[in-house]
Amino acid sequence: MLETILKKCQRGNQISTEEIVYLLNRTDESERERIFATARKVRQAVFGNKVFLYGFVYFSTYCQNSCTFCYFRKENSHSLRYRKTLPEVVDIAVELKKSGVHLIDLTTGDDRFYTEHPERLASIVKAVKDKTGLSIMVSPGVLDGQGLELIEGAGADWYALYQETHQLPLFDQLRQGQSYEKRMIAKQYARDLGMLIEEGLLTGIGDTLEDRVHSFREMKKLGARQIRTMTFVPQEGAPFEGVGNQGYQKELMNIAVMRLLFPDVLIPASLDIEGLGGLEKRLMAGANVVTSIIPPRKGFAGVASCKNDIDEGLRTVEEIQNTLRKCNLENATAQEYSRWVADRRISDKPVARKCAGDFIRG
Repeated sequence: MLETILKKCQRGNQISTEEIVYLLNRTDESERERIFATARKVRQAVFGNKVFLYGFVYFSTYCQNSCTFCYFRKENSHSLRYRKTLPEVVDIAVELKKSGVHLIDLTTGDDRFYTEHPERLASIVKAVKDKTGLSIMVSPGVLDGQGLELIEGAGADWYALYQETHQLPLFDQLRQGQSYEKRMIAKQYARDLGMLIEEGLLTGIGDTLEDRVHSFREMKKLGARQIRTMTFVPQEGAPFEGVGNQGYQKELMNIAVMRLLFPDVLIPASLDIEGLGGLEKRLMAGANVVTSIIPPRKGFAGVASCKNDIDEGLRTVEEIQNTLRKCNLENATAQEYSRWVADRRISDKPVARKCAGDFIRG
């Protein structure tokens, strides 16, 4: 049965929910390796051996939310809090460009300093765009219609906003007090403005096989051009601090199956979970973007692993090269990434939906 499903995926045929569950549920190491190998073949057919690189600039760790899985939830007194200045953000973005990244990911907590004054966020986007000329991803939490229009006008190419799960009961546990619908509509409106969307799935914290399949279908329905899956990492001072880490196999299987289902999307291998030591396995599962590249000793944090490998200088473009070579992969050029983004923005841009704009303004 496994070979039949994998051949269907390689031919580009759709597979059923039952077949997706079957793939995700493989525990035999040899069967998993066949799935990973097929995912790599599918990636090779679409992207060749090129990998995209994302610089990560977490410029405000203040957050108004109470996510039960997150180290930076507002109630956590253990969290490192800072809000970087515009010159600090621009300086690190320029340094990241010089190191060879293709995109700058400008991330904050859901910080009212920016969400209630989106012109401040837009000014950072514009300054980084003007100084680097790189593609910009913005990950600020939920913005209203005006905020989304401002960041798009300032030069944002991507809007990243994660549901973590697409099952409402689990969403309510993970993102306490937040609106599932409001997050989805913000992404839809950003998409209709012409931005590309990154959606994200958290695994290893109450999700079932069927939940993961449902999330895959919702990601497809959204039209997300980049889809991320990350393993839950217990965080000091958060409600789920005592929940044990269940390993990374679910994440790896998610990456592989997402590659089989969505051959032409971008799928990150994040340095934010296991650091440099976890990069190879994620690339070998079918990922084609290395994210959370952070210059050392600049006072900028990661998210899931806020300090892991950063000041040691292991989350840099230079340090990942040996891993890329082991995986028979190499950096794409800046022009290749810019062309990929431009082509998708042109093909995806519909007329903005007035109803979505009215909803998130209300």
